[in-house]
Amino acid sequence: MAKVIGVRHATPRQWACSLAALSLLCLAVQAVQKVDLGGDSTVATINHSLSLLQRLQELLHNGNTSDTTLRVRTTGSDEIKVFHTHQLMLSLQSEIFESLLHNQTMLTLHEPPDSAALFEKFIRYLYCGEISILLHQAIPLHRLASKYRVSSLQRGVAEYMKNHLASESNQGHVVGWYHYAVRIGDEALQESCLQFLAWNLSAVMSTAEWASVSVDLLLLLLERSDLVLQSELELYTAIEEWVATHQPENPIVEKMLRAVRYPMIPPSHLFHLQKQSLVMVKHYNAVQELLFQAFQFHSASPIHFAKYFDVNCSMFLPRNYLSTSWGSQWVINNPARDDRSTSFQTQLGPSNHDSSKRVTWNVLFSPRWLPVSLRPVYSDSVSGAIQSIRIEDGRPRLVITPATTSSDFAGVSFQKTILVGVKQQGKVFVKHAYSFHQSTDEVPDFLMHADLQKRTSEYLIDNSLHLHIIIKPVYHSLIKVKK
Repeated sequence: MAKVIGVRHATPRQWACSLAALSLLCLAVQAVQKVDLGGDSTVATINHSLSLLQRLQELLHNGNTSDTTLRVRTTGSDEIKVFHTHQLMLSLQSEIFESLLHNQTMLTLHEPPDSAALFEKFIRYLYCGEISILLHQAIPLHRLASKYRVSSLQRGVAEYMKNHLASESNQGHVVGWYHYAVRIGDEALQESCLQFLAWNLSAVMSTAEWASVSVDLLLLLLERSDLVLQSELELYTAIEEWVATHQPENPIVEKMLRAVRYPMIPPSHLFHLQKQSLVMVKHYNAVQELLFQAFQFHSASPIHFAKYFDVNCSMFLPRNYLSTSWGSQWVINNPARDDRSTSFQTQLGPSNHDSSKRVTWNVLFSPRWLPVSLRPVYSDSVSGAIQSIRIEDGRPRLVITPATTSSDFAGVSFQKTILVGVKQQGKVFVKHAYSFHQSTDEVPDFLMHADLQKRTSEYLIDNSLHLHIIIKPVYHSLIKVKK
């Protein structure tokens, strides 16, 4: 059955009068808002825009002076929804409606079920410029806005999606949003989704959302060095699970297996994979030389290994591993209060040759460090007063340094990564990550835009700063030897 929105129709004369009144009201509001307030202290702004929006909503709800009928048919169903609308309002917001309604008073539109279910919400936005949205409504609303070229709603929904990547949903939503962004060619949304998936991959792999990852998306993720994982073995296990679910063609499986960084997996686990992993047994020939190279890597000193093999490639670069061998969590309570420090140890490198060697790291956090340009200086005045410095002039600072230097560091440099957790619906996600190398002890833009004074800051969880510091050893050649 047809669902009718609005029941009354108007004569052309009534419609013309209504349009004239509406136009005069809009012009009056605009004129009052544009008055120059600088000259006369008796001038005030009279703002009745909210009542105007209410009248426009009533206009849609009651169908007053309607001159256009939209019949929205749900694809694959006999359901039809009927909306009595106004050509002026539709045309102002959408050039597509303006074109479709040229010399037309009735349109039949075909929409998929999820879009048809939201069409009343979509039309209401065209009248009042406001809309409420839930996670599962983002794609159909964006699809409607794109189809009818309502650019303001397109931008608004896309921004909503970027801001709610960390929101929790039963089935997950970021993978679906990424695939949708690829279909519509929204590169900014693609990159936002891809970055979030990379920084929270360990969490995504443990949910039903992992099964919805496409081949192309999985291959893109496997190329990245900024994946946040418990270990490389966890990634291999997730790939094995994905392959068992999707049963892709052999060349695809082999490409995925060759993207695993086997030197980052301890030898004992590599031996286990060779005998116990069904995917590995089936495709062993495709990765045999990679496994052999990984065993060589684990058996020799990194300096000796680097003489004969190119270690300046992704295969020998750790990803962001969360295990205690590569870093430490640090929860800073009341971070705006004062300076803090901590220390922790990491394994010197992923090679089994270095498994017993440890590096101690000292970390200093300051919530209000002042750059040189803002530090107090004596003035030239007679009083010699110091320029006033406000607390808010400082910015957060994190310094990470090794406690000692050692000859073991030869051929190894360290990349430092700081993950900042945020809490959404009871779960902690990584929303910010900062990386810097051994050439400096700190990252220049660390928490630059964070307001740690506010308990409601997105960077804080229960008034605490949740950090995870990761040290990634990077090997490089000292001596070039011809093979």
